[in-house]
Amino acid sequence: MEKHLSTPDYYPLTLNALVNACNQSTNRDPVTALGEAEVMEALQELRDHEAAWFVGTAGSRVQKYGHRLAEARGLSVQECAILAELLLRGPQTPGELRNRSTRMYPFPDLAEVEAVLELMLEAEEPLVARLPRQPGTKETRYAHRLGDLPAAPATVAAPPSRSAALEAEVAALKADLAQLRAEFEAFRGEFG
Repeated sequence: MEKHLSTPDYYPLTLNALVNACNQSTNRDPVTALGEAEVMEALQELRDHEAAWFVGTAGSRVQKYGHRLAEARGLSVQECAILAELLLRGPQTPGELRNRSTRMYPFPDLAEVEAVLELMLEAEEPLVARLPRQPGTKETRYAHRLGDLPAAPATVAAPPSRSAALEAEVAALKADLAQLRAEFEAFRGEFG
C-alpha cells in the first residue's frame, strides 16, 4: 500500500522489489530481514484473504504483486495513507501521522487527519483503534486493527528521589540565572 501511494511508477512490485521494500531500514518499526520464501508465504496468505493479488502485465516476464485492501474495503487515499503508516511504524498520534504520511498523501492540516481517523473508527469494521492514553503523554495514539492490538507499554514510576533531585536542580539553575542577570545588569550599568 505504501509503495502504491509513494512510488506509483514502480507499482505493482516484483518479488525482488517487494522483499527490498519489506526490509527497508527507514520508516519501519520494527525493521525486518525477510527472505523471498517468507514474503511469498505472506503474499499467499494475503491472497487467501483477498488482500493482495498477482498481476500479470503484457510484455512482462516477471510476476508482480499488488494490494487489494483499498478496493476490498472502499478506502480513500487518505485512509490508505494513515493505514499504511500505522502498519509501517506502529501506534502514532495524529500529528505524527500527518508528518510521516506526506510522501503518500499531504494532509493540509491536523483536522483532516483527525476526521479521517474518526471515519476509520466508526466504520462497520473499524480499521483503527484509539489506544488508552499513557501516563505522562498528552496525545492519544492510534493503532491499526488488521491484527492484534499492541500491548500497552510497561510504565515504570520514577523514584520519588528523582523528582526531588530534579526540583532541586531546577531551583539551583533558577538561582544561577538570577545571579547572572543581576551581574549582567550591573555590568551594563557601568557602560550606560
